[in-house]
Amino acid sequence: MDSGVLLQVLLGGLAQGAVLGLVALGFSLVAGTARLLPFAHGDLVLASAFVAVLAVLGRTPTAARLAGYPSVALLLLSLAAGLALSGLVAALVVLPAAARRLGPLGWIAGGLAAGLLLRATLAFYLPQQAYALPDPLRIDGLAPGGLLRLPGDGTVPVRVACVLVIGLVAGLLTETLLARSRFGAAVRAVADDPVGAALCGVSPRRVLLATFLLAGLLAAVAGILATPGRALSVDDGALLGLDAAAAAVLGGIGSLRGAMAGGLAVGTTQALAGYTLGAGVAELVPLVLLVAVLAVRPPAGGPVGGRRPPSAALG
Repeated sequence: MDSGVLLQVLLGGLAQGAVLGLVALGFSLVAGTARLLPFAHGDLVLASAFVAVLAVLGRTPTAARLAGYPSVALLLLSLAAGLALSGLVAALVVLPAAARRLGPLGWIAGGLAAGLLLRATLAFYLPQQAYALPDPLRIDGLAPGGLLRLPGDGTVPVRVACVLVIGLVAGLLTETLLARSRFGAAVRAVADDPVGAALCGVSPRRVLLATFLLAGLLAAVAGILATPGRALSVDDGALLGLDAAAAAVLGGIGSLRGAMAGGLAVGTTQALAGYTLGAGVAELVPLVLLVAVLAVRPPAGGPVGGRRPPSAALG
């Protein structure tokens, strides 16, 4: 493999991995705090982008370059949609299930139902098989022809470099927030012992809701970075969720750095597999990694992890 081509493939894989890392960050954050796997999380990524596109462009979006005002509106509405949709999933599904102490099956059924509802609602308004979405950040205009030159006479889309940098910065800011803020301390307290946290004046319900909101914001950022420049179906969120789950499990559920590292590893492996073995094999990489890691190292901290679930302090 030519060194220039290899660099292109690696940078593309790292950019894809940075997006997966953001989704895995939210996945791991919710799973580590609530001890449940957020099955609707991948759907939130695409739903936030599609809801914003419906509000700004209607039911026939195009990938054409947007003017300033529509771009800003699309960006802000995407972030707002991620927050709102994730908050609704928490308020309507997760918190009631926890308060009623429905157990793991109740959480799982609720999460799957939420994902299916998001997909069905979007499919009603966007019935076509695939859509091309615009870029609210207008990244392609940052370089002539939208390309950056690489050593060895290679080129890479400027979008790849920007997605990689923005994804890593967003992940670093999230880790800093959770490591140094009172909110992060509250999240760790509820994750370790929700009953003890409640006795100390920390509301597990509020922390759990705030955790979902942060995960939704990360999902929206991932959607803003990942959706432009490709044909997308409303059903693609399910596969994205599985890819993010593989990254989160690979890095260790509850580990923020691990989630980002897992995303980068999955993205890079996918890119290399796609280049050498074909796109079909690349799509199987996250699933193979997920099954392999679960077989060797089942994730701790979930409902079977032995710790008390948040429902113990929400009743």
